Amino acid sequence: MPDDTLIHDQTAGIERLLEIMRRLRDPETGCPWDIEQDFATIAPYTIEEAYEVADAIERGAWDELKGELGDLLFQSVFHAQMATEAGHFTFQDVVRTMSDKMVDRHPHVFGDETRDKSAEQQTRDWEAIKAAERAEKAQQGALDGVALGLPALLRAFKLQKRAARVGFDWGDVGPVLDKIAEETRELVEARDSLDADAIEDEFGDLLFVLVNLGRHLGVEPEAALRRTNAKFTRRFAQIEAHLAAKGKTPEDSTLEEMDALWNQVKAQEKTRP
Repeated sequence: MPDDTLIHDQTAGIERLLEIMRRLRDPETGCPWDIEQDFATIAPYTIEEAYEVADAIERGAWDELKGELGDLLFQSVFHAQMATEAGHFTFQDVVRTMSDKMVDRHPHVFGDETRDKSAEQQTRDWEAIKAAERAEKAQQGALDGVALGLPALLRAFKLQKRAARVGFDWGDVGPVLDKIAEETRELVEARDSLDADAIEDEFGDLLFVLVNLGRHLGVEPEAALRRTNAKFTRRFAQIEAHLAAKGKTPEDSTLEEMDALWNQVKAQEKTRP
C-alpha cells in the first residue's frame, strides 16, 4: 500500500499537490481519466481555468479567486507531471526557469541597474530583454513568438504591438477610422456577393482593424469585449425578469417588446450613480 502521509498533510504545501498529481497519474493505482489525458486534451482546460481566474477578478469575487488560482496552479502541475513522465522536464525545472527569467528581466531589482526609471523606460527595457531572448531562440521575425493558441482578439492585439515596434503602424487614430470605413464597405460588398469565404475574410479584416483602433485608444480589446459580454448578460437578465413579472418569457414576446425593455434597462443604468 502506498504511504498516504504526504497526501493528507495539509501543511505540506506544493509538495503535497505534486504528490497528489503523481498518484492520480500512477498507471496502476491512479485515476483512469487522469491517466488517459495528454498535453493536447488538457490544454483546453488550462485556457478555461485562466479565464475563470480573470472572471473572478473582474467580479471582485475574492473567495472564488482563491479556488480559481488553485485550479490554474493544478493545470501547471498536471502538465509538469506529464512532462516528467515523458522525460522532458520536471515541475522544479518549471520553477527554476521562471525564477531565472524574472531575475534576468529585472536587473533594476536583482542586479546593478538603478530603479530610478519611469514605467515607460522599464517597459522598453523589458521588451529589449524579451527581444534578446527571442534572438537566442532563433526567432528572427518581428512577429515570431506570438503564441498561436492565444484568443484571436488578444493575438491580433499582440501582433499589432509587435509590428508597431518596428514602425509598421499609423501615427494617429484618423487613418484607422478611414480603414474601418473601407473594410466595412468591403464586407458589405462580400455580403452582397453571397460568397461565404469572402464574407468571413472581410469580417476578419474588420475585426482586425477594430482591434487596431482599440490599441490606438489605449483599450485592450479582449478586456473590452469581456466587459460588454457582462453588460449584455446583465441587461438581458433584467429583460427576462421584467417579462417574468408579466408571466411571459422571451420566446413568447416580440422583438419590439424586448427592445423597448432593453432601452428601459439601459436608461435606468445610466441614471444610477
